[in-house]
Amino acid sequence: MGKKSPLGEFAARKLHAKRKRFRWSDSDYKRRVLRLDKKFDPLEGAPQARGIVLEKVGIESRQPNSAIRKCVRVQITKNGKTVTAFVPGDGGLNFIDEHDEVIIEGIGGSEGRSMGDIPGVKYRVSMVNGVSLRMLLLGKKEKPRR
Repeated sequence: MGKKSPLGEFAARKLHAKRKRFRWSDSDYKRRVLRLDKKFDPLEGAPQARGIVLEKVGIESRQPNSAIRKCVRVQITKNGKTVTAFVPGDGGLNFIDEHDEVIIEGIGGSEGRSMGDIPGVKYRVSMVNGVSLRMLLLGKKEKPRR
């Protein structure tokens, strides 16, 4: 009867090599080592990105909810990629016009995925033309006129 793993005083090198080889079957390890999440991330690993608003869109929420979530299509300045970003707050979309400069950030879903009932939306708008969207919603600041 043979054993699957080597035993003994001098087996460490063989055990180490074997463990190294079998780690590649772990999908989390593979994604991390090959840096797949960074390679195909539109923000390129950055926490935030600047972009230009292309259009305003309404996205229907997933079951069992029924709503139209207000979002914007944003073209990221540094690489030209286009993403959809959620606009938080009641009436937040009223402060955003086309061709405005916005800063987007991750929406906070698990492992960089979409959050809640908004399908396929991984980002949210945090600033519009250099002013925080939250301050605009609270009425503490005004959007600069160009």
